[in-house]
Amino acid sequence: MRLFLREQLPLMIFYGVQMILVGLWYWLAIEDRSLVTVLYGALLSLVMLLIYLAFRFYTQKKLYARLEIPLGEMDQSLNELGDAPMADAVSDLLRNQFQLYKNELHGTQQKLDNHTAFINRWVHQMKTPVSVIQLTLQDLDLEDEISDGMQEEIDRLKKGLEMALYTSRLDKFEQDFKVEGIPLLDTVEKAVAGNRQWFIRKEVYPDIHVPSDLTVISDAKWLSFMLGQVIVNAVNYSAGTGKKVTFIGFKHGANTVLEISDEGIGIAKEDLGRVFDPYFTGNQGRQYHESTGMGLFLVHEVCVKLGHKIEIESVPGEGTTVRFTFYKY
Repeated sequence: MRLFLREQLPLMIFYGVQMILVGLWYWLAIEDRSLVTVLYGALLSLVMLLIYLAFRFYTQKKLYARLEIPLGEMDQSLNELGDAPMADAVSDLLRNQFQLYKNELHGTQQKLDNHTAFINRWVHQMKTPVSVIQLTLQDLDLEDEISDGMQEEIDRLKKGLEMALYTSRLDKFEQDFKVEGIPLLDTVEKAVAGNRQWFIRKEVYPDIHVPSDLTVISDAKWLSFMLGQVIVNAVNYSAGTGKKVTFIGFKHGANTVLEISDEGIGIAKEDLGRVFDPYFTGNQGRQYHESTGMGLFLVHEVCVKLGHKIEIESVPGEGTTVRFTFYKY
């Protein structure tokens, strides 16, 4: 109603000025100056104006209601707005706009699907030559230093391919997960075993304190990916030899908590609030050029989708603790 009145306000002002001018003209032009006659004419004109406004509002009330209330869903723009010419024109415009939007969205989704399919195929194709290179390296009689350096590069390739694969799958997450009860100790041990070369190469050691009876509700594949990303960061940023990465699992009320702590360089206080931002590497990440800024971002996104909670505490020069909270549903 307010929108209708605002739209008709110029008409009502114009009509009021017109009534004053016409009334004044009658008052000056007619010899029998009767105030009652002038007021009667003005009242009759006002009644006609009100009838016109009431008719306009009745025929376009759906249009004004739609313009005043934001859309909750795109499909609501297809609702009929009345039989008035303006309402019909607006309805046609919204229908055409909605169709253009659907076509654009379909095209964008098709491109995204094609890109995701390409990334998946490319990653799987790249795994084969990487595996061949690794097997060839094992057959070569190279010095330990050279062999270890090449193996480290191969491992980086594997980690990069894995990150690319899981990044592409993130948009299709709802089609690619299975929630079930998972023994936490087994998952942690498998994640550590999958990254044992990193531990050995950096001379960092895992220290696991997770009760065997702890079970979490999660997706085994995505949970292993998250733990792997945190482990790689913990090992890479651990300074010196003889350091360790500690895994502690415990119950906190009805929930289960897993803490992964390292003894590395830590994270600067000003960077802590941005560690989950995509492509953010921070001061420490710039010192270690291997950082892509995507690992913790992906971990955070997966946690959100699975209904877990991730927190990070860190003291520069002393180490970092990543805390996962698995809620009991």
